[in-house]
Amino acid sequence: MKDEELKYVTFNTDMGWLGMLASAKGLAGTTLPQRSAQEARQRLGDSVNHATWSPSLFEDLVGRFKAYFSGQKVDFPDELDLSRGTAFQRKVWETARLIPYGETRSYGWVAERAGRPRAARAVGQAMGRNPLAIIVPCHRVVASGGKLGGFGGGLEMKRRLLRLEGSVNIRL
Repeated sequence: MKDEELKYVTFNTDMGWLGMLASAKGLAGTTLPQRSAQEARQRLGDSVNHATWSPSLFEDLVGRFKAYFSGQKVDFPDELDLSRGTAFQRKVWETARLIPYGETRSYGWVAERAGRPRAARAVGQAMGRNPLAIIVPCHRVVASGGKLGGFGGGLEMKRRLLRLEGSVNIRL
C-alpha cells in the first residue's frame, strides 16, 4: 500500500467516534466506536500517519455508518482492500460478509465455508485481526450453542452490536 494513496476520516455516531482508512484498492480499515476522534484515528494504526484527511471521499459511507449506529439496517457492499491479510484470513473475512444483518453464525460454520472445517480456532484468530469492523461483521460470529465467544472490541461491544441488529438465538 503506497502511503500517498491512503485517505482517512474520523466521525461521530450515536455510539461513538469511528475512523476509516482507504487505499486506491478500496476500504482498508474501520474502527469500532471510540470515545474520541483521536482514539478512532489511533485505532486505524500507523498507516494513518501517512494518510490524507479526505471527508468527501467517505461521505456516503459515513452516512451509512451513522444510520447503522442509529439502529437502521444498512448494507456495506463497498470495495475492500484486504491485501494485509493472509489468504486464509481473506477467505474468512469474505465468508463473514455473507452473514446477514441480525443473524449470527458459528466459528465452525465460517471455517467450513472457508474450506477448513476443523479450523474454528483459526477462524477466531482471523476474526481478531479483522481490519474492517462492522463491514466484515465479525461480531456476528459466535461460539457453538449461541455463546458469544471472543471479540476484539470486548464482549460488551459485541453485545451492543448484536442488540442493535436485533439478533436472536444468542446468549447475551
